[in-house]
Formats: sequence, structure tokens, C-alpha cells
Amino acid sequence: MNNYSRQRDSNAWIFQTWAAFGLSIGLTTVGIINLPVNNWIKGFMGMGLAFSVGSTFTLAKTTRDLHEATKIVSRIDEAHVEKLLSQNHPLK
Repeated sequence: MNNYSRQRDSNAWIFQTWAAFGLSIGLTTVGIINLPVNNWIKGFMGMGLAFSVGSTFTLAKTTRDLHEATKIVSRIDEAHVEKLLSQNHPLK
């Protein structure tokens, strides 16, 4: 049976993605706070930012889960085919 290696991201890449995320959320928050509008509009924009971030995490997790499920089904199908081929080898 094949050994499947799991892809690992480098620590530098992980740091870069979290730093970019933190910086973008932080600067957007500072921008909303410093808008020359009343607090109701700032609150509405802050809620929009919060829901956008939450839905982005949900979408990323759902996409990852679908991809991993496809890989697992593919590995199971491959194992079934290997078993059938080993049991019904034409040269045996």
C-alpha cells in the first residue's frame, strides 16, 4: 500500500499568513474607528467586518473539509482496487 505524506507548511508561511490577517483586521478596525461619522454607522461597519471574518473562516474550513473528504474517498477506492487486483491476478 502507498504511504501518503502530509503536506506541511513552513513556519515562515504560517507566520506571514497570521501577520497579514492580524494587520488587515487591525488596520480596518482603526479605519472604522477614525471615520468621521456617528457611532451607529461605525457599529454597523464593525458588525459587517466581524461577520465577514467569521464567514471567511467558515468558508475556508468547509472547503478544506470537502477537499480532505475527497482525498479519503479516493484512498479508500484505491485500496479496494488494489485488493481486487491482488486477489484476481491474471498471472497467478
